[in-house]
Amino acid sequence: MLNRRLIRIKAFKVLYSSVCSSSTSLRSIEEELLHACEETRRLYYFMLQLPVALSRLANERIELGLKKFQPTEEEKNPNRKFADNALAAMLRRNDIYMTFCESQGLLWDGEQWMAYVKKLFARLLQEEYFQKYMASPTSSLREDCALFSRIYQQEFEDDEDLEQMLEDASLYWVDDLGYVLNVILRTLSIVKSKEKLDLPPLFMKDDDRDFARELLVHSFAHYNEYLEMVKNNISNWDLDRLVVTDITLIIMGIAEAIRFDSIPVKVTINEYVEVSKFYSTQNSKVFVNGLLDRLI
Repeated sequence: MLNRRLIRIKAFKVLYSSVCSSSTSLRSIEEELLHACEETRRLYYFMLQLPVALSRLANERIELGLKKFQPTEEEKNPNRKFADNALAAMLRRNDIYMTFCESQGLLWDGEQWMAYVKKLFARLLQEEYFQKYMASPTSSLREDCALFSRIYQQEFEDDEDLEQMLEDASLYWVDDLGYVLNVILRTLSIVKSKEKLDLPPLFMKDDDRDFARELLVHSFAHYNEYLEMVKNNISNWDLDRLVVTDITLIIMGIAEAIRFDSIPVKVTINEYVEVSKFYSTQNSKVFVNGLLDRLI
């Protein structure tokens, strides 16, 4: 699930936080890094619950219509295609997945979350692609996966309500939402072709957990040493004027180049330059690129 760039970002955030708080506990930052990684998996499991929540809501609406004293023809003969969609059924049948979600509180069953699901469902009813799906006479897992892929692609971008709710639920979730949605799209693509749900492991490669830990530990242990290297290689700059995020990224870049000599230097530099674009100042990419290249 977690690729190397996201691992670097999580290690960077933990290291930056420890520098700002003057934390000196190696064990605490290791635990924080693993927790941050686990939160991405929890968000993935949570967002993957949406088909279950939406189909449950659709079933409830159908049952309410059937219980009316004078139901309309549409209510007496409801279109159950979405309510009984195969993707939601597949998720519900996965005992390991559902047990994890239930034990971790990752169901869309709270008042606030259900209010959002109702709002989302009302929005879907107005979408042309959803109406075409409902009008189609066929039903298949492939078709259901295609529908939910469209929903995940189109309905959550720049959704301020969702972002606020996710931030309230976990400080880790908002920054990871875009990444998690892409992982879900890959999952749906696999389900559509294999007709089987395979939940991805936390780390994409077997050695990525060790990479995450060793990158953070080496950066933390040698922070002051590499900080001196930075000081000795900047001219006309007072260290206090440098952005702490830039310094942290440069130190991590040095640490990665020294600790992981199997990773090409150009790859290492490029990765930290890319991270600086999102987590530092407008001019940081030039500064990080130039100083990292010189130091390494």
